[in-house]
Amino acid sequence: MRGQIILSHGSDSGPDATKVSVLAALAESLGWSTQRPDYRDDDRRGHAGSVAPRIARLRAAMELLEAPPVLVGSSMGAFVSGLASLERPVAGLFLLATPAAIPGFESAFDLRLDVPTVLIHGWRDEVCPLDEMYEFAGRRQLPLLILDDDHRLSANVDTIAQQFRLFLDQLAVAA
Repeated sequence: MRGQIILSHGSDSGPDATKVSVLAALAESLGWSTQRPDYRDDDRRGHAGSVAPRIARLRAAMELLEAPPVLVGSSMGAFVSGLASLERPVAGLFLLATPAAIPGFESAFDLRLDVPTVLIHGWRDEVCPLDEMYEFAGRRQLPLLILDDDHRLSANVDTIAQQFRLFLDQLAVAA
């Protein structure tokens, strides 16, 4: 086994969502162990109200692991993965359609800068404006792949999977 990956789904979604399912299957085929927390109960609290419970659930999953995991997240899952990385060591961050802020939540998006990170966003993201994540990535000099897609990134699942494979291969070489 190469390591642990925790994949966090977005709001109005679930642990069997297309992107996290495809990425989990790919990671498992490469020898990684995966888990996908179910945040649907937390999401009933609304966007701002779900952030703290989601982080607590993710942190609890991380605490059970022997080594720092790779965190993968989409939208709200990306937001909480970044914030959780500030509290616990992580081996990497692979974040999709990340919001720069959640209206009503006190903290803006942030993440550890000392771990490999890839951000992927859609040009036409109608939920999480690209400009905000573009500025965030630029200030921190983080890789940002911008795809011709909307918030769901559903037209580019294969491209995302290819990028994820490259990311995991780079982590394996660095280890």
